[in-house]
Amino acid sequence: MLFWCARTFTNGAYMMQGVAVGWQIYELTNDPFDLGLVGLVQFVPLVVLSVVIGQVADRFDRRIVVATCQIGKALAALALAVGTARGSLTRDAMLAILLVSGTARAFEMPSIHALLPGIVPVTLLPRAIAASVSAQQTAVICGPSLGGLLYMLSPTGVYAICTAVFIAASVLISLIRVARRSEERKPINLETLFAGFRYIRSRPILLGAISLDLFAVLLGGVTALLPIYARDILQAGPWALGLLRSAPAVGALAVSVVLARRAIAGNAGRIMYAAVGIFGLASLAFGLSTSIALSFLALVIYGASDAISVVIRQSLVQMRTPYEMLGRVLAVNSMFTGSSGSLGEFRAGAVAAALGAVPSALIGGLGTIAVMLIWMWAFPQLRRVDKLTPEAGAAP
Repeated sequence: MLFWCARTFTNGAYMMQGVAVGWQIYELTNDPFDLGLVGLVQFVPLVVLSVVIGQVADRFDRRIVVATCQIGKALAALALAVGTARGSLTRDAMLAILLVSGTARAFEMPSIHALLPGIVPVTLLPRAIAASVSAQQTAVICGPSLGGLLYMLSPTGVYAICTAVFIAASVLISLIRVARRSEERKPINLETLFAGFRYIRSRPILLGAISLDLFAVLLGGVTALLPIYARDILQAGPWALGLLRSAPAVGALAVSVVLARRAIAGNAGRIMYAAVGIFGLASLAFGLSTSIALSFLALVIYGASDAISVVIRQSLVQMRTPYEMLGRVLAVNSMFTGSSGSLGEFRAGAVAAALGAVPSALIGGLGTIAVMLIWMWAFPQLRRVDKLTPEAGAAP
């Protein structure tokens, strides 16, 4: 429960901050390209520091790593609050602060995911991952809506509340008890630094699942377009942006609650491919929508299909990776999947600046469906994956 609440708190504050930053920077510059830059500056640390992140997650107490990252994000949110209150925030200043916040989140993501195998037994891991996803999506539902409403009252207040919530998440994480394991730690060298990359590359199932998610979200992501849709296409205000940001989480939460109670029993690979295809179709539906109700429904389906893919991918990675190198493998996983969202925002914003928001969404949806079809041919091993949990009596 400490883990679940900590994930809810940190993701809720992050989403609140995301809504405020998106609206504020779009009001400041009125340039869709800057919405893409918001994603780009948070993507860079995941790529540049991925090798270091994996070593930190495997060599230090993962609770301390995650708790420290919360403090880093709290300081970044405090800087946004102070700058907004003084009216001194420029576009470049906001991007610099977001780079700091993105760096903290880059170290946090693989470390917090790697905590789960030390909290629950391996046979319950897929359900625990689904429960963890439900924590994230609960935050994504509440965070953007609260962020949009609070921004109307006080932009400074949004960032101040985020600061307090990040600190609370740090305290919760530090209280978690994790099962101790006595793995031998190898000295740092080129072999250990790049062990995560080598491990994934040698296993087609993991490589296929991670790269599929990377390209699907890179092409099909529409988060960066939501301020444009809310203000310019749907003719609404910050409340609509918060509502649209919450919509994918509504679908994801519903699916993750079901999967937390009843794990996927078979045909996991085929289900993952189908979920990615539906994700692309939902992006197309959102791109063509001109009503808030239809946009909300399309984003609900978008989030539900993404959650299915996330649970299957995370289960495959954590079930098939030794605990002592889980941090390095999850760091690579985070570099691909975590950065796909940020880089996807940059892709969507850049295409929207050149062609418009609607063409950006439509190109992304069609691209996602094309990626799904190509990966079905390129990674047949992933398509043949049946069960996520190990057979009875099998070694983890």
